[in-house]
Amino acid sequence: MQPSPSEPVWRPVLGPAPYRDLCTDCGVSRSSDPKRCGQVCQFIQPDYPALETQVHGRTRNPEQQDELFFGVYQRTLRAALKPALPGAQWTGITTRIAQRLLETKAVDAVLTMAPDPNDRWRPVPVLVTQPEGMAQCRGMRMGYAPLLALLEPAMQQGYKRLAVIGIPCQIYALRALEKQLGLERLYVIGTPCSDNTTTERFHEFLALMAAQTNDKPEDITYLEFLADYHVELRYADGHQRKVPFLMLPLSDLPRDFFPLTCRTCVDYTNALADITVGYMGGEGAQWLLVRNAQGEDLLKLLGDEIKVSTPGSAGKRQGPVKGFLANTERAAGGLPLRRMPQWLRPIVGWLMPKVGPRGLEFARARLEMKAVETIIHLRREEPSRLKSMVPAHVWALVKPYGLTPTAQELPRQPAAPSRKPS
Repeated sequence: MQPSPSEPVWRPVLGPAPYRDLCTDCGVSRSSDPKRCGQVCQFIQPDYPALETQVHGRTRNPEQQDELFFGVYQRTLRAALKPALPGAQWTGITTRIAQRLLETKAVDAVLTMAPDPNDRWRPVPVLVTQPEGMAQCRGMRMGYAPLLALLEPAMQQGYKRLAVIGIPCQIYALRALEKQLGLERLYVIGTPCSDNTTTERFHEFLALMAAQTNDKPEDITYLEFLADYHVELRYADGHQRKVPFLMLPLSDLPRDFFPLTCRTCVDYTNALADITVGYMGGEGAQWLLVRNAQGEDLLKLLGDEIKVSTPGSAGKRQGPVKGFLANTERAAGGLPLRRMPQWLRPIVGWLMPKVGPRGLEFARARLEMKAVETIIHLRREEPSRLKSMVPAHVWALVKPYGLTPTAQELPRQPAAPSRKPS
């Protein structure tokens, strides 16, 4: 039986999604007006300058070079809740902000994800109306879930003040719809994404990981990619393990493991959120991008519960990005990846956290890698979409690596400011 709207966590029954090409099932196609996908989808013809102006009051500042990477922001921070909340993916900042919004009655409900009762990794969209319900939403999920399909059920319940926790493709569509919703208040807490896949595919990855470490996949309860070039695994019996990136079985995954949508996402940092809560620039802590005044208000809700500091930056990103570019070109062309010799991997895995890009430089590297990946895969698989899908600021990120748009690929929107060497 589905929980009712009066319970702390409500899982409305949703209809099926119609087929869409390049779709991550954000939920708009399951609404009463699925044709709106054509106007609000990130993968059709996004207009980031217009929505950045709508949300933040301005576009990316050409004099602030990091805004070309991370989007509009007022400040960026390393952060951690003290103490960390039990069951949280990191320390629990995202769900705690939402919980505080409910505690202070700033919102009527929070749209977010909870685990499927039968699969801890499968995300299920829920409406949370009581603060204690947010505890059910802690932790990582992997897969697609139609979060925005809950907008109509929420409004039918009379909820006019909402908070939404979402990934970039969900938040882009939400912002594109925002003026039509008639809400009194909308708070948006964004998390980075892009390297997503279906829950079924993720279980395949868990099986490969478990085989490599002589564990059972069903015993893995936690998985997180860390900024120190490791993946942290936690298990049902309480023990933990950290695996270097270079030891992951990524080259054993099928070519379609990551769908084209997620290989061509241009918004890794969730640029249209009020506040983005991630990890890339955190050097072991969480990384916050406070993007506007409303984002500052969200951060203030945590008071003394949160400890913040200035992010660091070290190392050089150009070498790793060039190596990624070469491997991505080989993979997109159907060639086998150049595998590092097994004996060398532990050595390089030990070196990378010490000499590779760290902190904000690590975040810049990931953004350039995602931009490179977008251009290469679209050119290979959907070349006609380049001019409409790729914003000008993404071309600015890849220009230092020899990737420039042809006349047919030039964006259908105002050009981004030129990028200064950094």
